[in-house]
Amino acid sequence: MPDVHVDGIVWQTDNSTARPVGNWQLLGVHDLLIQWIVVDDTSFVVNAGMSVAAHLPDLERISREPWARNVILGLAGYQDEKRARANVARLADLSAAVARLPTPLHVTGYYFPVEIDPTWQDAPRLAGILQRLPHPLWVTVYDRSNIGGEALADWLASWLPADVGVFFQDGCGVYAREPYVARNYLDALSSRLGKRRVRVIAEAFRPSGQNTFRPATADELRVQLQAYGGYSAWLFDGPHYVSDTLVRELAPNASARQESSH
Repeated sequence: MPDVHVDGIVWQTDNSTARPVGNWQLLGVHDLLIQWIVVDDTSFVVNAGMSVAAHLPDLERISREPWARNVILGLAGYQDEKRARANVARLADLSAAVARLPTPLHVTGYYFPVEIDPTWQDAPRLAGILQRLPHPLWVTVYDRSNIGGEALADWLASWLPADVGVFFQDGCGVYAREPYVARNYLDALSSRLGKRRVRVIAEAFRPSGQNTFRPATADELRVQLQAYGGYSAWLFDGPHYVSDTLVRELAPNASARQESSH
């Protein structure tokens, strides 16, 4: 069975995954998207002028990992979406400040972690706010109300600055849509915004009971990733859901080569 290919992984920084380890490079991963370095007014880096997380990540070690050769650095956010949207200007100011803090990471872009969907009627006021942040800059977009790829692309094109890239959340992790439908969204977005601005976040989890999630199986992820051929696909998220066992199932050939070289 051929190995699947993934360009990047997402890491939703929290105390439980402050020491992320994995063999995601066997999937082809070389880029890391860090969801945020400040969340809920708590910082995962020192000298940010606020309270520091209980467990700080070893960014020096992470910078040497093969799956983190290039890093898109997520800035300041809130876990609660309503709170984030209500405080977007404050988060942008905080983000601009923390983006200037030195890290050992090879930062190739920035990510503003306030997620966008068409039900957010005030979203267009982000246009001016995003221009205050460092670039290259990325945002996340999803479609809770299923307006369809073309309508979503038209709405974004009407206000999103042309120099801001889009990570589209595929919705497969919450059964919002099938991978082939997510592919239609990607095609519509890239047609309207330009393919270089569009990447896909493949949700590597599935519901498992009341507000809990399990890792997606290799078969589930394979179907997702095959549907996105030709697009830059990123797994959400590596440290929580993509174990070494799952990596071996998704990339048996690369895993076998790694074992034979040891």
